[in-house]
Amino acid sequence: MVYLSNYQSPFGVISLISDENNLLALWFEGQKYSQSLYQAGSLQKGSSPVLTASKKWLDDYFANKKPSSTSLPLAPIGGEFRQQVWKLLLQIPYGEVTTYGEIARQVAKIQGRESMSSQAVGGAVGHNPISIIIPCHRVVGSNGSLTGYAGGINRKIKLLELEGLDLSRFSIPKKGTAL
Repeated sequence: MVYLSNYQSPFGVISLISDENNLLALWFEGQKYSQSLYQAGSLQKGSSPVLTASKKWLDDYFANKKPSSTSLPLAPIGGEFRQQVWKLLLQIPYGEVTTYGEIARQVAKIQGRESMSSQAVGGAVGHNPISIIIPCHRVVGSNGSLTGYAGGINRKIKLLELEGLDLSRFSIPKKGTAL
């Protein structure tokens, strides 16, 4: 059984999907690429212990209690490359950011390659199916641009501010696909 439930966050409605054992997806209403892996007819509205734990995690996050992303059973659906990127996202500490280029360097090292495309990493980050908990909002451009959040740049800013980041050193893109 696959369950769908909603959560009212300070930044908008969040949808969550789980099976009996794992959180499969979490996204803001209207977020790009949301629910693309799930057929609406196969989802049952309701709850599961995983959804209850995930909502508690969100309560703690929005109350600034810095919950650990590793405290939940996560099972995002994606290929090997995306899984590698998402595992690296889980290593970004609360209240800190990294760049797409740095993640590309780490993936290249894991794969035994000399280099990796930052754009490919950006695609994997953008298709992260478990937003916030797998903290894709903590990734910025190497030039300090806050670009690249499927939930929208305004939410990315709010999430980073919630985590206590001083955003004065970052820039907001004037155009692009992540606005």
